Amino acid sequence: MRQNRRIVAAWLFTVAAMIMVMIVLGGATRLTGSGLSIMEWAPLMGTLPPMSDAEWHRLFDLYKQIPQYSLINEGFGLAGFKHIFWLEWTHRLWGRLIGAVFLVPLVWLAVTGRIERRLVPRLVLLFALGGLQGAVGWFMVASGFLPETISVSAYRLVVHLALALTLYAAIIWTALSLLRPIGPPVSVPLGPRALAATCAGLVALTIVAGGFVAGLHAGLTYNTFPLMDGQLVPSGWDTLQPVLRNLTENVTAVQFDHRVLATVTLVMVSLMAALGPRAGLPRSISVALLVAVAVQYGLGVTTLLLVVPVPVATLHQAGAVILLTTVLIAWHRLLHGRLPDGPHAAKAAPKPV
Repeated sequence: MRQNRRIVAAWLFTVAAMIMVMIVLGGATRLTGSGLSIMEWAPLMGTLPPMSDAEWHRLFDLYKQIPQYSLINEGFGLAGFKHIFWLEWTHRLWGRLIGAVFLVPLVWLAVTGRIERRLVPRLVLLFALGGLQGAVGWFMVASGFLPETISVSAYRLVVHLALALTLYAAIIWTALSLLRPIGPPVSVPLGPRALAATCAGLVALTIVAGGFVAGLHAGLTYNTFPLMDGQLVPSGWDTLQPVLRNLTENVTAVQFDHRVLATVTLVMVSLMAALGPRAGLPRSISVALLVAVAVQYGLGVTTLLLVVPVPVATLHQAGAVILLTTVLIAWHRLLHGRLPDGPHAAKAAPKPV
């Protein structure tokens, strides 16, 4: 039983790693303006790239019909089109590979009895969410084909990102539970567990806020830190009515909110790293938390000050996923309910996944 759990966990961690790469690739396609280069959604036929000059020109002619070409890229030629096409094609191909790496082992592991029966419905649901993510991705891309539009809808971008993070977190959590089933939490006080849950929520919320920063290209303005236009709280953050619209549509408010959330996350995760060992969290995980949140915060500030260079911004997006992963690992470990050498270690009786 233990060996089978390790096999299933290793497979899930592999899928999660691929999703992390997928999220980073998605960020790169957005940053380079490549996401709108393929105007067809062909889940099967789109697996193959163009195989002839005629096909390349057909796809290029389709791209010429959208506003992004006429307003930004007019005249960049077939070579320029190929440059943005390959990144988006790789992004979509990687999504198909994730589906295959999830489905084929799932069927094999289930048929051979290596997956516990009660876990199969959850894994099937996760696979379905992955398929839905592909459809949501096309729904997002299609918003960039509208008149006078040069990029995708910020709202649809955030939905696409949030669903990817949900799928990623669920897979990580399931894999962790296979290796270390969650047991009675009596050995860990409520405070550290609540702090860990709060940190996970803050990281997720900050990433979502970052999605709106990306969708509105808000990182291209107010490229100073810590002040915005010489002010701690910038003017113009509440110009839209109703006021809640500012949170998602006002460039000034969106960037300010992301800064505040990132700073609060830095403080809370650092606090969790400092207090974690007292609650039985391994020191290695506490150090990882501190490093991950510090590096991510530094990458965010650097991205802003350098006016969103693609390599640094891509690293910033990768850092967000790594930070989320680290917080999830710490939270799960605290919920495990056993101290490594504490008085309750022998009493803990782990539950099934």
